[in-house]
Amino acid sequence: MGEAIKKYNWNRNDLVISTKLNWGGANGEVLVNNHGLSRKHIIEGLKASLQRLQLDYVDVIYAHRPDRLTPMEETVRAFNHVIETKGWALYWGTSEWSADEIAEACGIAKQLGLIGPIVEQPQYNLLARTKVEGEFQRLYSRFGIGLTTFSPLKFGLLSGKYNDSPAGPPKGSRFAEGKDKFVSGMRDAYGNGEWRDMIEKATKLKPIADKLGVSQSQLSLAWCLKNPNVSAVITGASRPEQIVENCKALQVLEKLTPEILAEIDAIVGKIDLDPARQD
Repeated sequence: MGEAIKKYNWNRNDLVISTKLNWGGANGEVLVNNHGLSRKHIIEGLKASLQRLQLDYVDVIYAHRPDRLTPMEETVRAFNHVIETKGWALYWGTSEWSADEIAEACGIAKQLGLIGPIVEQPQYNLLARTKVEGEFQRLYSRFGIGLTTFSPLKFGLLSGKYNDSPAGPPKGSRFAEGKDKFVSGMRDAYGNGEWRDMIEKATKLKPIADKLGVSQSQLSLAWCLKNPNVSAVITGASRPEQIVENCKALQVLEKLTPEILAEIDAIVGKIDLDPARQD
């Protein structure tokens, strides 16, 4: 990252750069010291990440998954140490935490006069809405938490490329042939029935995309961005032209009228708000 900034003469002030820590053994093979959200790993892990990135600081450091073996106060204090004392990060956030864990961290930070998490990174897409629209309801107004969501296309299922494969991932596709643990784990988690149900819903979204004159991918990305609690959507691309196509989703936002959103809800199912989780 540091090399790219220098090569292209980018202004660091124009960039929002984040990194994560918790999992992974980049700093050594002894996992007891090289994973989790202890004070030791947060300090040493972020220092090592900055060295690899060739940066003096990152804008956001994410706690990638909760660490239920470390006291929450230790984690909150450690993130404040790297922000306030070291200047290695400007903010901190969470990734794949529960609403209760985020609320606990925010409560401890408020009680101690410290900086709490400002952002959560959950999965959110047309086929995975419960956490963002249900469990997290009170976090937005109560703590001002924003969202940087991942998997807006549900591993490609919402892109339209699997619409003709209701029986399962087609041979040769990344979903069918991928060897990495993440892809194989997701593949094993989806039985034929669940896959068929998701593809059926994705296929029914195509006429809406066609009516708007956009691709299914752009429709799915724009739908995520339409949620006022979503600050940013993480996308993936293997070719430069895919980045250009993804960015065109911004032009779709104004086309997502209440009527269009209602059509989408009728296909994928709407999340009923829980009054107990609303302020």
